Amino acid sequence: QLYLVESGGGKVKPGESLELSCSASGFTLNNYALGWFRQAPGKEREWVASISLNAERTDYLDSVKGRFTVSRDNPKKRAYLQMLNLIPEDTGDYFCAASWGDGTPRDADEFDYWGQGTQVTVSS
Repeated sequence: QLYLVESGGGKVKPGESLELSCSASGFTLNNYALGWFRQAPGKEREWVASISLNAERTDYLDSVKGRFTVSRDNPKKRAYLQMLNLIPEDTGDYFCAASWGDGTPRDADEFDYWGQGTQVTVSS
């Protein structure tokens, strides 16, 4: 069985930080680009960040540039999303996803596997 599992979500105050983790089970991440998406309450899922196969390239949603960092550890079959200086607009369920091949995809349709999500709440 192939799946992804996110962890690390929680409730924080504006300006605080969180690091999300994504763990793969049943497959290796070596052949997959990875992405992070989020879905705020009442809104559509939006792409947040992507990282290529060997972490040579990353891409970010404009509103998170300079605050979020995506990384990966292929031997450990893990991906990470470090989130600094969080703001209330970052609130939502965060999902990691794997896309066969290289690059930094943004379109959800390009991703083959998805996690169930981890909740992030930024509120004072």
